[in-house]
Amino acid sequence: MNLQVIIPLLIFLLVMFFIGVAVSRRLSNSSSFVQDYFLGGRELGGLLLAMTMVATYGSASSFIGGPGIAYHTGLGWVLLAMIQVVTGYFVLTILGKKFAIIARKMNAITLIDFLKERYGSKLVVLLSALSVIIFLFSAMAAQWVGGARLIESVTGLSYTSALFIFAASVLVYVIIGGFRAVAITDGMQGIIMVLGTIVILAGTIVAGGGIPAIMGELIEENPNLITPFGADGSLTPLYVSSFWILVGVGVVGLPQVAVRAMSYKNSKAMHAALIIGTIVVGFIMLGMHLAGVFGRVVLPGLDTPDSVMPLLALHVLPPWLAGIVLAAPMAAIMSTVDSLLLIVSSSIVKDVYINYIKPEASEKRIRRISIGVTAIVGITVFFLAINPPEFLITLNLFAFGGLEAAFIWPVVLGLYWKHGNADGALASIIIGVISYIAITIFYPDVFGMHSVVLPVTLSLCGYILFSILGRHRHNHRQKEIINKYLV
Repeated sequence: MNLQVIIPLLIFLLVMFFIGVAVSRRLSNSSSFVQDYFLGGRELGGLLLAMTMVATYGSASSFIGGPGIAYHTGLGWVLLAMIQVVTGYFVLTILGKKFAIIARKMNAITLIDFLKERYGSKLVVLLSALSVIIFLFSAMAAQWVGGARLIESVTGLSYTSALFIFAASVLVYVIIGGFRAVAITDGMQGIIMVLGTIVILAGTIVAGGGIPAIMGELIEENPNLITPFGADGSLTPLYVSSFWILVGVGVVGLPQVAVRAMSYKNSKAMHAALIIGTIVVGFIMLGMHLAGVFGRVVLPGLDTPDSVMPLLALHVLPPWLAGIVLAAPMAAIMSTVDSLLLIVSSSIVKDVYINYIKPEASEKRIRRISIGVTAIVGITVFFLAINPPEFLITLNLFAFGGLEAAFIWPVVLGLYWKHGNADGALASIIIGVISYIAITIFYPDVFGMHSVVLPVTLSLCGYILFSILGRHRHNHRQKEIINKYLV
């Protein structure tokens, strides 16, 4: 156990804890606990909005799982990963001002709040909340695994012990600080992620003898490692193109990302976040995935590719600097898992409990239940993560696809198509989720594409068809919505 590596990580965790304590004091004086705890009072500026989107999206998959599969697959995975450059741009362009304005009119605090007001259907709300809980448990399990892998590699502790330390660290500051603590720490974590990417990529290139030498060794080992098709030729043009749906356009349907589009202060903040977020995401994705591929030369023959980033840092950097750099993947993982925790707990507390079980609940009771639910969710995910898969990115991408199949059309067409109604939203969610789960289990590479493409297409058809069939039944409700929110 190297204290020079561990001490910087401990300092990082302590800083996150004190931020949570400081923010919790503000929450104790809040006149609107729910809005402040789950949405930060809608006060995010441009830099903070960009960094919280980047840090939330830049998860264990970006810093642990992505480089791990790039180590295994080669430069083709770097090309595929760069599709994510447009993530923040698409979210803020497609949702942008319209989503924030309508969310404020509706007083919507969660994505499901928006769906509740837009469609006026209890069944839409309950199915949406169930979809969030199912798929975000998978995404959170991926982050728990990534954090544990990182601590395990650095400290030499067992995986289970490392998992416990990571879970306890995250739960403390999320439970007491809520969204505002998450947003503030995300800003810090985004900066750490950028600096960490620079240092670890530079260190890997130097340790490998320079880019020409690294490329030469990759070619000698397997020429396919430097092609767009991957070491085993599995990255076909059709498969790579289908990732535009999963990690490009489809990200609009992710609740943990979409909620950021209703939390900013003004249009100036949104425009600044568009530019900053796009640049930062592109830089991090390129740097981290390249380091994963180059790490194949520096650390050949790893049995667990997901450990390539922490092992690279320990191998190519001085111990004290490795500890600082390893705060970058820790930052990415923590910032994603804290956001996912709040999305799941808000789905249970705000979208189910307050809406349908006890609408008259007092602020004190809501505060107590919110903190309790967040703790229970986190503990449950801890147990789910005890037996991790070979590649943690599998869990994360499964969750992405399921959430996109459920939400992309009810959100986007709910904003832009005045004829969309509850029948269409219900059909879209049911068709999208069921077809996605079925295809993922029984035919994951349908037509050579990622399994998300067909469900998203089917859910679009379901939304349009059932909205048209039910237009007369919902005609009065639609006129009310259009006049109140969409004009």
